[in-house]
Amino acid sequence: MSRPAPILAPAPGSPAFVAAIVTAQVLTQIGAFTLPALLPDYIALWSLSKTEAGWLAGVFFLGYCVAVPILVSATDLMPGRTIYLIGSGMTALAHGAFAFADGFWLGLLCRIAAGVGWAGCYMPGLKVLTDTLEGRAQSRAVSWHAAGVGFAGAASFGVAGTLAAVGGPRAAFLFGAASAATSFMIAFVTMPRTAPVHAAGAAGRRLLDVRPVFRNRTALAYILGYAVHTGELAALRSWSVTFLTLTAARTGGAPDWLPGPTAIATLMGILGVWASVSGNELSVRLGRKRMIFLAMFAAAAMAALAGWTTGHSYALACLFCMLWNAAIYLDSSALTAGTVGAADKAVKGATMAVHSTAGYAGGFLAPLVVGAMLDGFGGDSVAGWGLAFASMALFTAPGPLGLWLLRPRPLPGDKA
Repeated sequence: MSRPAPILAPAPGSPAFVAAIVTAQVLTQIGAFTLPALLPDYIALWSLSKTEAGWLAGVFFLGYCVAVPILVSATDLMPGRTIYLIGSGMTALAHGAFAFADGFWLGLLCRIAAGVGWAGCYMPGLKVLTDTLEGRAQSRAVSWHAAGVGFAGAASFGVAGTLAAVGGPRAAFLFGAASAATSFMIAFVTMPRTAPVHAAGAAGRRLLDVRPVFRNRTALAYILGYAVHTGELAALRSWSVTFLTLTAARTGGAPDWLPGPTAIATLMGILGVWASVSGNELSVRLGRKRMIFLAMFAAAAMAALAGWTTGHSYALACLFCMLWNAAIYLDSSALTAGTVGAADKAVKGATMAVHSTAGYAGGFLAPLVVGAMLDGFGGDSVAGWGLAFASMALFTAPGPLGLWLLRPRPLPGDKA
């Protein structure tokens, strides 16, 4: 028999419970983009090629992809709290170890471990959150969850830049480790210790049996869209600080009225949170598929143009990065809410595992593609950055194509 939840734990499904889970996710995520924020420093410190830098940025997502099918599918069979505690604990250890890394290979191992840790937190935390909610309440909880994670990702850049300026890169990574440890404590107190309500129905299913997921055309359409969305977002997040730092150096420095690259990256993330929440609300009112189509085409257009701005001015480069970022984020919550809403409850964890695996596979490949394009087409030249970012426009193409071919049905509450 499962032990009862701690006395101080908020009731599952209550506003306090939603707030606690979102807070835990924010604290786990706050260190995730410390490396991209400090990537120009590590390129110089460890004498990295752009391809090696792309590996360090993207391998986080590879670690996630390897672990997430097991960890998220397991939430159909055991308490999500157990998985979450493993994930947040590993995240704390990975960030702490990276603080003392002294080269590419050890850094690579730490980044893989951080990805595995996030695999135990992101979708398992979301599943714990949504298991007690339905309909629009569930969709809005997913939206606020995405907003919290987005805010943490945004803050990660500014926090890392500030701490590195005061205490060096090590201080930034140690802060990420301490935040993840705090998330561990919140989950320990807050999350239910009981098995999921649908565990009995899932008990006869193999842990990694995802065949029911691939028979769900609506969920599959949103999963494919999430793959290209996450890839494009990972590419921009991984390389934006490096791109803007180089642009400032190439064009005579940042104007006094504009903040530096890490602050711009933080503003991009904050704008992205607003775009994500707004996009989910628009998808309910205008039609989820229609809104996602528009967002993906806008993101592809910005990707094709953004890299070329490095030859003009820092201000123009900042503007295009922010516009591209907003377009990418616009369909973030809509895609995840689409998958969650379309999932069969008995295989909800497996559906979210496929959703996350597909998304973070894109997140692994896209930063590496940008790095390889930079090394292959002129390095830090205008053409190199123009072509590297433009490759993301092609990367986006399978998203709208999948929506067109799979024709997902409207979710409850959505406009047809």
